[in-house]
Amino acid sequence: MKLVLVLLLMAPVLISCSKRNLLLDCSDIQRQNNQDSPSGVYTVFSIGSMSAVKVYCDMETAGGGWTVFQRRIDGSLNFYRPWNSYKRGFGNAAGEYWLGLENIHQLTRPRNYELLVDMEDFEGNKAFARYSSFFVEGECDEYTLRVSGFTNGGAGNALSWHNGMKFSTFDKDQDTYSGNCAVSFTGAFWYNSCHHANPNGVYQWGPVDTTVGVNWYHWKNNRYSMKSISMKIRPVQN
Repeated sequence: MKLVLVLLLMAPVLISCSKRNLLLDCSDIQRQNNQDSPSGVYTVFSIGSMSAVKVYCDMETAGGGWTVFQRRIDGSLNFYRPWNSYKRGFGNAAGEYWLGLENIHQLTRPRNYELLVDMEDFEGNKAFARYSSFFVEGECDEYTLRVSGFTNGGAGNALSWHNGMKFSTFDKDQDTYSGNCAVSFTGAFWYNSCHHANPNGVYQWGPVDTTVGVNWYHWKNNRYSMKSISMKIRPVQN
């Protein structure tokens, strides 16, 4: 009886400690390991103790601690998917994947996050776009994008035109275009009417005759499909 009473009294403490020690993102992992963590796949708990999800952590770029939520590297994964897939996430964190809109929302909800978009063309040239503020609203607000505070790393500010847009897929058209941007450009994104960035478009190889590729207009225009692109976030360091 005494043992049961002790366990009951300790339960709030145990639960509190468990919550406190959850690793929410890659910056938590980096901090736990005293900055000594290689880039790679880790498990984080963006929503809670029952929400384990694998992510790729970039522990090298600009000080590291970046949680990658979108990654294209070789065209091995189909990104032309319906709303529920983009909500839940798909792919493999060791390769190409999308973390999931709900996970991205939950990650960016409690803390202020910055965004880094790294990209490379097929000639080996690299560029980036960085934003000091990044947030994705919840499902009741159709996962609307909030992004600002642009710093140019050669890529140009393609996301400014997508700021304030709801997320669209081929089966959930929420753009401002008279048609369906996701269908027209074979992807899914925070389309406006339609895009300056299409990172989830069809993977193609360099210059193409269409505008349905993995595009970032302000760097390579919409008729060049990039070799790689990754979108990654970390808490703003005050």
